This record gives sequence, C-alpha cells and structure tokens, in this order.
Amino acid sequence: QLLQRIRRQSRKGVGVVQSIGDDCAILQVPKGAQLLVTTDLCIENVHFRRIWHPPVSVGHRCLTRGLSDIAAMGGEPLACFLSLGLPEKLPIGWVDGFLKGLNTLARRFGIELAGGDTSSAPCIMADIIVTGHAPAGKAVLRSGARPGDRIYVTGQLGASAAILQRLYAGKKVRPLPGSPHFYPQPRLAVGQWLRLHSVATAMIDLSDGLSVDLSHICEESGVSATVTSAQIPIAQNADLKLALHGGEDYELLFTARAASRLPSAVAGVQITEIGAITKPRNNSSAILVLGENGRVSRLPQLGWEHFHRKH
Repeated sequence: QLLQRIRRQSRKGVGVVQSIGDDCAILQVPKGAQLLVTTDLCIENVHFRRIWHPPVSVGHRCLTRGLSDIAAMGGEPLACFLSLGLPEKLPIGWVDGFLKGLNTLARRFGIELAGGDTSSAPCIMADIIVTGHAPAGKAVLRSGARPGDRIYVTGQLGASAAILQRLYAGKKVRPLPGSPHFYPQPRLAVGQWLRLHSVATAMIDLSDGLSVDLSHICEESGVSATVTSAQIPIAQNADLKLALHGGEDYELLFTARAASRLPSAVAGVQITEIGAITKPRNNSSAILVLGENGRVSRLPQLGWEHFHRKH
C-alpha cells in the first residue's frame, strides 16, 4: 500500500523511459552527454527534527541536497530515486507530506521519482539519489581553480544557520514558503549558465559551510585562497561567523579567470566576488581571511563535518 501511495504521487519525467513497477528504472541520457549521479542521506535528529521541520519541508530539503549537487556540476537533472526507512508507528500523513514536498520540487524541475526502496527503521531515514547529465567533458569539477582566479558566491550566506540557531535557542520559527532554511532553492539555472558560458573553472555547492567547501576546491585544485570578509554577502539576521561556517545555504561557490566579466546577477540570483585563488602555501591548501582591520588570519574549517565532533 505504501509503494502504491508513492507511485500515485510521482509524475512522469522527460528523461525516464520506465520507472516504478520494474526491477530497474530505464533512463534516457541525451546523445553526447555524460551521466551525473549523486546521493545524500537524511536522518532524523541529524539533518532534521520532527518538532521543528514539517514533513513537506523535509521532503523539499531532501531533494534539494541532490539537485544542488547537480547544479554544482553545471548539469541538468534527469530523475531521482528514494530509499525510505520508516518507524512502524509513523503516521501515514507524515509520509504524504514528505512526498508532497519532494514531488512538488521535482515537478518544478521536470524530473520524476523513478524508483527506490522502503524498510522499517528505528527513525526516519531518507536516502536520495539524483541523476543528471552534462555534455561530455563539460561538467564543472572542483579541480579546475588556478592561481589568479577570482572566487565568487551566489546569493547571501548564513540565513539557514541563523534560523537553526534560533531553533536551538528554543525560539519558535514559522516554516514559511521561501524560507532559506525550510525551503532552500537549488541554483540549477545559475550552474547551467556558468557551464554554458564556460565561466566557472571550479565549482561546489555550499552545503557544509564556506570554510569547509572552499577548502575542498583548494585541496582538489592544489591551491590556496584569500577571501575578504567585507565582501562576503551576509544574509539578514546572520553574522560573519554564520556566513563562513553555517552551512546549508545551497548557494554555489565557484572560481573564474581574472579576465572574466560576470554580471551582478544570473537568473535573478546575486553574484558576488569574495576573494582570489593563490599559490599553495608551504605545500598546504590554506585559506586566509583579510579582515576589515587589515589583519590577515587563517580561516579554520568550522562548518559541518560528520564524525568530527558533536554538533
């Protein structure tokens, strides 16, 4: 009955030849394209709490995680797959709300929930797989940044972490539509524009925090970086610390050659230059921050890291 419920709520996607009902889904990848595959695990009381997050928000956030990864490669989404672990006494209304949030976002980007699995579990666990495609050899990687490249971010940073901070403080926060924490927006149109115009030399989505995600680009590219704190676009009700380390912004962080001329906005999303890529320092991928007082300090990686410490 649960599987039939899930099947009824899914909608046909353009790139899906065969979906729920067979042992495997069949996907049609455009000629000359390469398949992109990403997976993310959402676990109750780690990535969301039922007392804070309505099921529609949980479903939306779950799919956003995967779609944001596709955006960071400059790709176009194709289909998604969902494996659900559910407690025995979970109300079916919660499942319906979760599927509504996921499928509403899926329909917005023309993709289908094409398969998955279900199981009993001690808490809610949702493993989302999102597939996409990009022209062969054109997907934007983390490894293309070079000294002299400029560093950019989309949107504003710290908004999601600011809301989470209020929730942890025991304050009530209404999960309104458009909330950057409850309903984050994957920047697919921006990522595709950057790939189509051959602008981004390296790119990543900001899921774990600027300090952690920029370090991933530096490590994969074998470079260092310097960012200017005064140039970081800080969201309303947030501060510099949350913008640097908060995470779950799902904005795009990318690098571009110094000669590139970028517009102030792409697809209605603000683009801000925040720093530059530099040569590696002492064989390490250090990130330096230029403060408003002119002091330069090393940026610690304080964003989200699983198994690193108690969050």
